[in-house]
Amino acid sequence: MNTSRFALVTGANKGIGKEIARQLAQQGYHVFLGCRDAARGREAQAELESAGQVEFVALDVTDGASVDAAAAQVEARAGRLDLLINNAGIAPDAAPPSQVKLDDIRATYEVNVLGPVRVTQAFLPLLRKGEQKNILNISSELGSLALHSYPDFAYHGVNIFSYNSSKTALNAFTVLLAKELKAEGFRVNAVNPGFTATDLNQHSGPLAPAEAAAAIVHYAVQGADGPTGGFFFQDGQVPW
Repeated sequence: MNTSRFALVTGANKGIGKEIARQLAQQGYHVFLGCRDAARGREAQAELESAGQVEFVALDVTDGASVDAAAAQVEARAGRLDLLINNAGIAPDAAPPSQVKLDDIRATYEVNVLGPVRVTQAFLPLLRKGEQKNILNISSELGSLALHSYPDFAYHGVNIFSYNSSKTALNAFTVLLAKELKAEGFRVNAVNPGFTATDLNQHSGPLAPAEAAAAIVHYAVQGADGPTGGFFFQDGQVPW
């Protein structure tokens, strides 16, 4: 396969994930579109082919066998991976801490926390063979414990336990993984795309997916001199 950089984006068939894939393909990456829904994944591939090299990969982040099969497919097609973007996420409920159902917490964590852990572990051997060694976890400012402690935080009233705390846990995974892999030359960061109009929020966010994706791609394409172990929004840092 004639290309220099390979990327995998989970949840790439719509919203921010699809725009990340589009912009990476435009910058010369061969992008594997990790999608749970095969029909939507193939539709996304057909739509994005004009942007560059894109390839659908069946990938359900909640299913270990699916993730392992996706890793095997990428290994067969590319032999390595330079960039992993853990983008897939859900927000199935909006309950506050005192009312949240345990089943909703489990469902959210299965995708938003265990999913990135599962995918990262499965693709780590391929990332170790890559030149860029870059992992980005798509987080949210709603996962910032510091911001939630400020009464004037713009989203102080969004007191959703399942989703918010899942992003806090994802941030913890980011920091500890960055520390573990730093000596190997990896960069591992969390990026907050901002309040974006997607299916996750019934398209109520003020940002367009392309705008949010641009902030993520900014960190995705940085070289070995870029940061690691950070939490970023556009060109600035978000407090933990």
